[in-house]
Amino acid sequence: MDVILFDGAAHQSLWPLTATKPVAKLRIGIFTIEEKWNYYLGAITGVRTKEYLNEKFDAIDDQVKLGIYAGVLPTLQLVKSIKSLPKGQILMKEGQVIALSPMPSSDANMEEVLSGMKMIEFSGELNFLEHPWDIFTHNHNEIVNDFEIVKATKESIQLDETNTVIGNQLFVEKGAKVSCATINTVEGPVFIGKDAEVLEGSLIRGSLALCEGAVLKMGAKIYGGTTIGPYCKVGGEVGNSVIQGYSNKGHDGYLGNSVLGEWCNLGADTNTSNLKNNYGEVKAWDYKEKEIINTGLQFCGLIMGDHSKCGINTMFNTGTVVGVCSNIFGGGFPSKFIPSYSWGGADGFETYKIEKAFEVAEIVMERRKIEFTKKDKELLEYLFDLTAEYRLN
Repeated sequence: MDVILFDGAAHQSLWPLTATKPVAKLRIGIFTIEEKWNYYLGAITGVRTKEYLNEKFDAIDDQVKLGIYAGVLPTLQLVKSIKSLPKGQILMKEGQVIALSPMPSSDANMEEVLSGMKMIEFSGELNFLEHPWDIFTHNHNEIVNDFEIVKATKESIQLDETNTVIGNQLFVEKGAKVSCATINTVEGPVFIGKDAEVLEGSLIRGSLALCEGAVLKMGAKIYGGTTIGPYCKVGGEVGNSVIQGYSNKGHDGYLGNSVLGEWCNLGADTNTSNLKNNYGEVKAWDYKEKEIINTGLQFCGLIMGDHSKCGINTMFNTGTVVGVCSNIFGGGFPSKFIPSYSWGGADGFETYKIEKAFEVAEIVMERRKIEFTKKDKELLEYLFDLTAEYRLN
């Protein structure tokens, strides 16, 4: 392995989405960050992440030829600069290490390593993932960029005459099924992946990435800047949101300016508020600062970690952050910060029993013919202890 994508500071600042995976495994646009770099570099990359994730994700601790910060989104100019980065140099952008050659082993003294290398400032524009909401903020541009990769590497099929297509930015992979849908690609491209299905009456306005095996339910209304990850099932109204994979929002209700992790489920008629009544700036919990901060956004909905669920008619306030393996239900608005392994709603929370959380995870994953492994269990057990401090506040 010659290239690794390292988490750096983005691991903590992108929680709860990175609580269960390396930064490079996050999906934004059509592809994961790792998949983007694999394409641009023409190589298979590895990851370097937090120690508790090492075994599950086969992390690389040894020195390699090149390290790239996983919290930066690739551009053609950046890729060119990284490919030509000489040994002994570090590519920087406004104090952030972007790439270094070589990438030292994980047990190296980084201060000593960096002091012995020459620092080069990157002059181009870059987009960083510094907070979870940056994922939906940059998602439209990433769909546009990834769409060019798809066109260069794959072949599209034609839809049948039952569909209405506006514009010419549609790509449909072999095996996809689309019937009686209206697809507007004027404002952004629409990608429909292998074995994905769009049921009758769906209304789609690009940009949209509907990834492999995902399903749009009948009458779904999808607005631009949206990614629906592999094997998700989505209905109702969705706008400028990213669903990582294997998660369901199968019924009516609104999801806007939001990011859902994997193995999440939103009950029927769940709604997210993405705009404050006074049109002011939305605030949200930040795991790095360990407090509520200003997002700088007027529109910000729900951030939900892996394996979390909510019951029917759940209402989420603007800028709500839900951790891993939480279960929310009942009337009223629950608190805007819901720690991992929380059970309850607007009337209060108690600790979700870990055995029950595992039982649900095993059933949910088995439905998709994926095993809830010993590594999965150990990772979630570790997170149960790691996040205990938040449940005590």
